[in-house]
Amino acid sequence: MRTVGVEEELLLVDPETGEPQALSAAVLARAAQDGPDQDVFEKELHNQMLEFATHPQSGMDELRAEIVRCRKEAARLAGDSGCAVASLATSPLPVSPSVGIGRRYQWMADQYGIATREQLVMGCHVHVSVESDEEAVAVVDRMQPWLTVLAAMSANSPFWQGKDTGYSSYRSRVWQRWPSAGPTEPFRSAERYHRRVADMVATGVILDEGMIYFDARLSRNYPTVEIRVSDVCLHADTAVLLATLARGLVETAAREWRADREPVTHSVSLLRLAAWRAARSGLSEELLHPATMHRMPAKTVVRALLEHVEDALADSGDLDRARESCAELLRHGNGARVQRELLERTGSLRDVVTECVRLTQA
Repeated sequence: MRTVGVEEELLLVDPETGEPQALSAAVLARAAQDGPDQDVFEKELHNQMLEFATHPQSGMDELRAEIVRCRKEAARLAGDSGCAVASLATSPLPVSPSVGIGRRYQWMADQYGIATREQLVMGCHVHVSVESDEEAVAVVDRMQPWLTVLAAMSANSPFWQGKDTGYSSYRSRVWQRWPSAGPTEPFRSAERYHRRVADMVATGVILDEGMIYFDARLSRNYPTVEIRVSDVCLHADTAVLLATLARGLVETAAREWRADREPVTHSVSLLRLAAWRAARSGLSEELLHPATMHRMPAKTVVRALLEHVEDALADSGDLDRARESCAELLRHGNGARVQRELLERTGSLRDVVTECVRLTQA
């Protein structure tokens, strides 16, 4: 059974006004007082962000329990520091983000200018274990077209600087400002993957391998493939669904590789169009089908993803839950839909944020 781990980035906000608060240093200092058990929390690029990473888990029940526990602990630590946490992929309210201290973050601010200063976006990264770099690259090559479906399902960032962007995932559009971000063409081998990464670092445009922001990449620190396309999800159950489908995609791709099945290859240009469509529509309109790149209703494409990974999910015991979770998500909508419905009901972005603070721990 492949293990799965999840990293979530949370937004620190004022519990009364909903405005982002640059208090990550205070929250991390409070966590340090509690001892080494709180080492799951880390600083991020901006002082208005807090990140946590779960331990690798084989069972989705255990993964869900840890995500819920980490969110509650983050809320407790934030509360002790005078703020709250919200699982929002962008701030609905206007904000002037402040870049964290440290050589790495300052290098990014100097190198990329306003793209760094505006990069207050919160994602969800899923790590799935692999047996070797060769398997990892084969997996990345084969699951590339399906990643846009995960992006659409997770979409949770319709607002930016106090306005509705017209997108379901505006975070993903902001993220594309990084020079190394986005989909990739097939690498075909681990040697070619590592050569490409080395060549990119050698340009000096990025600082090191940690700034390889492919949609899916080989982790620097763990024997995993890291999938990086998703917004942080409003509900913990949606994050668990993404992790379930991500593991299914990795296992399905690995089986195809072992069976000598060639990957379905689309040009990066088409993959970028599919990613844009997912960011714009989320689950509310059409998506591009990963196999054909033809427009189809979002629910049809989600069902196609489930069918694609069906055998892998059945073997891991996750199929029934994944079907139920997908049906629930299609009925009630992703975070973008929830946020817009909250605004329509309350007329206040402040109220949107404060309700999302509550839903983060629900």
